[in-house]
Order: sequence, then C-alpha cells, then structure tokens
Amino acid sequence: MKMNLKILTLPMLNKPMNQLLFLIFLMFIGTESFTQNSNSSNLNISILVDLSDRISTTVHPNPSMEYYDRDIGYIKTIAQAFTDHVSKKRVPTINDRMQVFFEPPPENSRINSLANKLKIHLTRNNITQEVLFGIDSLYVTTFDTIYSMVTSQDSYFGSDIWRFFTSRVKDNCIKSDYRNILIVITDGYIYHQNNRINDENKFSYFTAKTINTMGLSTSEWKKVIEEKKYGLIVQNTDLENLDVLVLGVNPDPGNPYSEDIIKFFWSDWLNAMGVEKMKIKTAELPINLEEVVKEFILNN
Repeated sequence: MKMNLKILTLPMLNKPMNQLLFLIFLMFIGTESFTQNSNSSNLNISILVDLSDRISTTVHPNPSMEYYDRDIGYIKTIAQAFTDHVSKKRVPTINDRMQVFFEPPPENSRINSLANKLKIHLTRNNITQEVLFGIDSLYVTTFDTIYSMVTSQDSYFGSDIWRFFTSRVKDNCIKSDYRNILIVITDGYIYHQNNRINDENKFSYFTAKTINTMGLSTSEWKKVIEEKKYGLIVQNTDLENLDVLVLGVNPDPGNPYSEDIIKFFWSDWLNAMGVEKMKIKTAELPINLEEVVKEFILNN
C-alpha cells in the first residue's frame, strides 16, 4: 500500500525517536514533490532586547517576579511558538529564521558571542529533531546567562530603540518571501544617552520625566499631544512588511496615564512608519501573555 506522504508533518516526531530514523525520514520525504507554501508560511522573527537598567533588581525591583525573569519567560514562549510553527510544516518547505539584537551592541564581547549563537536558520538541509526541539532550551539558557552577567556586574548598556528602527530594521529584520516579525522587549520608554534629538515637538526619545515635562499628567493628555503635535521622529515610512509586538511595558506608577501615553506614542510612531500589524503589552507575568504571544506569531 502506498503511503500518502503529503499528510506527514513534523508533529508526528514529537514522540521519542531514534535520530537515525529521523534523518532517514527527512531524506525519504524530500524525494516527494510539494507545492511551496505561501510567503507567510516562512517566519523571520527578530527579537530586540532592551539591556537598560529596567532589568535591575535594585533600581526596579519586583518581588512577584523580577523583570529579567519575565523577559526570559516571554523569550521561552517566543521560541516555543517558533518551534510549533516549524513543526507543522512539510519538511521540504522549511525555511524559517530567528535571531536576537541589542542596540547598540554591548561592549562585552562574550554577550555578543552568546547572541550570535541564537541566530537560527532552519531549512530542509539542517533540520533535526535535536535542533528543532532544543531551541527553547537554547534561548532560555543563553538569556539566563546574559542577564546574570549584566545584573551581577551592574553594567547596563542601554538600548537605542529609535536608532534601531531608523538605521537597522530594514536591513536586519525584513526579508522577502517571509512573514517578518519584530518583537521588542522593553519598558516602553525610548531613550539612549547618545541619541537625544529634538526637532520642534518631535523627538527621538521619551522618558517618564519628559512625559511629565510635556504636561501629559492629566486626563487631557491626548488633547495636549494633538495640539502640540508631540511625537517620535519618523525616518522610515515603508515598514508595511514588518509586524511588531512590544512586550514588557512598565509605566511610571506616579502618572496614572503613562501606560496609555506610552502605547499612544508607540502606535502613532509605528503607524507612521507603515506597520500594519502591531500589539503593545505591559510587563505581565509570562503565563498571562503566553496566548497573546503565540496568537500574534502563529496567526497571520
């Protein structure tokens, strides 16, 4: 009886399986002819991580779960969603990527070396059971090491998110024949000491302090923004092929409107750059964001 190979997918390999049999399966199924999936079936996930003192256990302690631990929980869910996506594809159509960025790159060469190990490109030629189902462990273990190094040395490199979107996002995060997703893990404030540009009421940064300085601490905050035309400087306007998920927003508790203001500035900026699909979430416990993250990644 002839086996119908067209219905075989990688979830069948979730059970323990001899590595040799897995490789034989790949070679065997690769001889069949399949129709290439649509562009959206190929994922290109980029993760931009804010290594500022937002993760400091002394500057921003959180007894319920430290912020760097929350980050690691988000990263684990991202990696699991990536694995779930790949595991449901026919082997000959696998062509999926995931990578991590810091902006600017840390001066610590070991951190950069660890980040390089997280650059993954899975194809029919290199996919193995061990590689595929070890991705979430690789990401969690590596980020645990990175965060331990940063927090123990009390050495925070900051994050120039505005510069990344201005200078690097198109070259590093957008590829043709892919669904491109950028996940930004940050407290929501955009600031780097070496990049503070003001152009009338447009700017390359905003912090809790600048929000209050702009007079955005009352229920009339949106009216003030519209009247003053406050907003982030827009350099790119052609990011329609990039979906953006922002995780970890941590608004200033001293301003009851800061969460809404942060989300407004981000949404306004992303819309102006052409981003059509976006979601912005606060620093909730990872378990509460699992479905949100997986839905964003897995449902185009």
